[in-house]
Formats: sequence, C-alpha cells, structure tokens
Amino acid sequence: MSIDLQQDYFELFGLQRRFQLDETALELAYHDLQGRVHPDRYAHLPDTEKRLSMQWATRVNEAFRMLRKPLTRATYLLELCGVDAGLHTNTAMSPAFLMEQMEWREGVEEARSAGDADELTQLHQRLRQHAREVFEELARQFDEQQDYAGAAETIRRLMFMEKLQQEIDDALEALET
Repeated sequence: MSIDLQQDYFELFGLQRRFQLDETALELAYHDLQGRVHPDRYAHLPDTEKRLSMQWATRVNEAFRMLRKPLTRATYLLELCGVDAGLHTNTAMSPAFLMEQMEWREGVEEARSAGDADELTQLHQRLRQHAREVFEELARQFDEQQDYAGAAETIRRLMFMEKLQQEIDDALEALET
C-alpha cells in the first residue's frame, strides 16, 4: 500500500474536480477505498503497515467528509484553485444581501415570539428553496464560469443562510418542548 499525499480528494476518489459531483459515485468510491485501507485488514502485519493503513483510512475519511457536503466541498475547491475565500476575515456583503438577511431574521424573530410553528416551518421551506437556488448559482460559478471570486462571495452568503437555517431549527425545537 503506497500513500500519495499529493493527491487531492477528488483524485483520491477518481472524481472530476468540479462542484457538481455524482454523490452515488462518491459513496461507492468511499466504500471501496475504505474497504481496501481499513486498519482491520492490516492488523496482522508489522506496525509500519498498520500505521500506513491508519493514515490512509484517516485521509479517506477526511476526504469523504470534505466532499460530501456542498459548502465544505466548495471551500476545498477554492483552496485547490489557490483562492482564499476569506470566510473568517471578509465579512463585507452587498447591502441588498444584508437587507435580505435582516428581513429573514425579523420574520424568524416575529414567528418565534408569537410561538407560530407554522410560520417558522414556512420560513424554513422558503429558505431551503432559496438556498437551492444559490447553490445552483455556485455550481455555475465553479463549473461553467470559473468565477472563483464570485464563488467565494456566494459561499459566504450560503454560510449566513446556513446559520439562519439553524436558528429556525432551534426556534422550532424550542416550540416543541
């Protein structure tokens, strides 16, 4: 078993370096690789082989966790392209997006204060639909336009939306208890 740590996660799974990927192919490749490098298969071998197996298994698990979620996959793609997404340092967002976020948050707060689970559920569904549209935009930016600066901004927007989605989930959960 040889480890090529220069291989990126897409290469590791035999996938094209794209945002849109075949999730079934990713799952199949993951299970195939995991089966080949699982430490239990090397338990009877010398310590060096056991360590190599553990390193490979860890790398395969890391790669799978990174690629299976769209936001982490997008961030990883930017990294591969040498683009700093500025996720923790660049908080500049367009005024229109910030206004939209304020409106979403006001709607959530009003529904939460009123104890209106139906309204929170509707907000949840609308936000999920909106996120799907933004993810489609992100796919175009990566796979068609190679607009990595635009993709970085879109990722930051999606992170805001993900946080808002969690707030809605938390509000719904609080109403259930």
